[in-house]
Amino acid sequence: MQLIDFDSHFAEYTRQWMEVHSDDYDDPDDMELEMPAVYQRFLDTPAQWLQGLKPGEYFGQWHDAHTLVKLMENYLDSRVSLPDMLLNRITELGDEAAVSLQGLIDEEDASNEKKMLAISLLRELDSKLPMDRYISWQCQRGDQDELCDNALESLELMGEIVRDKMLEALEGASDAGKEAMLSVLSRYPGDERILEGLLRLIQTRPQRKALLAAYLGRLGDAGALPVLMQVAQQEALGYLDYIELRSAIEALGGEAPVREFYDDAEYEALFGTRDE
Repeated sequence: MQLIDFDSHFAEYTRQWMEVHSDDYDDPDDMELEMPAVYQRFLDTPAQWLQGLKPGEYFGQWHDAHTLVKLMENYLDSRVSLPDMLLNRITELGDEAAVSLQGLIDEEDASNEKKMLAISLLRELDSKLPMDRYISWQCQRGDQDELCDNALESLELMGEIVRDKMLEALEGASDAGKEAMLSVLSRYPGDERILEGLLRLIQTRPQRKALLAAYLGRLGDAGALPVLMQVAQQEALGYLDYIELRSAIEALGGEAPVREFYDDAEYEALFGTRDE
């Protein structure tokens, strides 16, 4: 199937429109404000380079999601600008498209770029189909993993349906995976494993204490207060970490210890050095 560079054709359409209408606008900014309407007219205008079809309707002639997902991949592989109309058509096909997109994220040799896009489209479809795959990714993840972060965003949006499977996966997960899943599970109190997991991580991953404190505050279990109070009193605690810990302690009904941070680099960067 031919890869059509719609962006190039729109650029030419825009150039011609500007030539015709340049005298109609005294301010270039006013012309810029017309661009959304110009783009819509481009989509709605039959084009010779599409044998009389309208750009906005071009991909509607295909009804097979697998074919369209493969076409999306071809665009990415060829570095030809990916048309929004193609992505819109894929999502119009609903559950059938979800199956094809799930197949794409399961391909071992598929690029991260393709998988990232597939995850975004599956999220747009509100599909629960890849839930198990996303959870398995979290179990093996490291701290820096944009693919897993994207999948985690989808898991969070799926709601409480992910709760039980995430709880089951916690024990065998990496520390980074535990933290990722507990960030979601902290929205669903009622299971002691969530509190225990977060309290364990705030001790074993001190560099992540601020985020973990925020998750504990969101969980709303006052059983976290003794540990949070202990961490908030650590001598080497930085100012920004203290602020997160204080917020979590107060959210749980406690009163954070009063600290001074005049010699702390983070405090000085925000407020300047104390006058003597």
